[in-house]
Amino acid sequence: MAGLSEQGVTHAAMEASSHGLEQHRIDGISFAAGAFTNLTQDHLDYHADMASYRDAKLRLWDLVKVGGPAVINTDASEAEPFERMAKERDLNVVLCGWRAPREHALKIVEILPRPNAQTMVLLWSGKEHKVELPLIGEFQALNAVCAATLALATGETPEAVFAGMAKLSPVRGRMEHVGQSKSGGHVFVDYAHTPDGLDVLLRAARPHAPGRIIAVFGCGGDRDTDKRPKMGAIAARQADVVIVTDDNPRSEDPAAIRAQILKAAPNATEIGDRAQAIREAVAMLKPGDALMIAGKGHETGQIIKGVTPPFSDQDVARAALES
Repeated sequence: MAGLSEQGVTHAAMEASSHGLEQHRIDGISFAAGAFTNLTQDHLDYHADMASYRDAKLRLWDLVKVGGPAVINTDASEAEPFERMAKERDLNVVLCGWRAPREHALKIVEILPRPNAQTMVLLWSGKEHKVELPLIGEFQALNAVCAATLALATGETPEAVFAGMAKLSPVRGRMEHVGQSKSGGHVFVDYAHTPDGLDVLLRAARPHAPGRIIAVFGCGGDRDTDKRPKMGAIAARQADVVIVTDDNPRSEDPAAIRAQILKAAPNATEIGDRAQAIREAVAMLKPGDALMIAGKGHETGQIIKGVTPPFSDQDVARAALES
């Protein structure tokens, strides 16, 4: 942070992780504002239980300057204790989300999903604003609204903030819109490689796909084998068409990995060659369909028997769309 300041940087945002807070790694920083997004089951290999995890995150309010904004996502199940603690620390609580009040908050009034974006109506200071958010998935809308509330609460103008939201782009390999087929289907690449990740991805895509959801995914070798049938079951439940292919098989037999997935997805199509799987999925796109290619995200290689030949889901998908 000191280095950034010396270079003339005046504003910075950072994640204050529960680990960093618990280990006092952030104690040297005084924040102008803080935000609480959510608290879900995670990191319990480090924190003793959910109560300890919550207490670690609550330490954030100790590092925000007195009177500074404490932005809280009202749709989070744990919002109440964070709001209560922020008030005890004499912070300026600013709420956001669907459940936010109409005053002193950024309230979501409406979200209209579109194939590769969403139109949002937001209420701030008694005035409604229409925002075109070029990201899909309600969780991305909630994150964008939280970030916008931080900007508004620290003095940015609504015009600048809402115009900035319209220019957002996804991180490579995270709900990344790769393109649209000539038939009118849309293609996305995501890093989802766990049962929860795949479930969130496919459920987030549903409101944006008036047609079918087509899922292409596999599971990595030399990793958790228990998740393979779980991911197969999730894909079978949440997608309309499932193609099981190879991810990074590493030292394992790719066919054996696919077989473990297919046990829970008996109606899925098996195409071991990942490039061929993507090409066939693109070829079957119809108007309103969404193709979700999951598992590798930003990766630029495929690990097979100790060798990593170049491979990019995005490049293969774009080539298929062009042809």
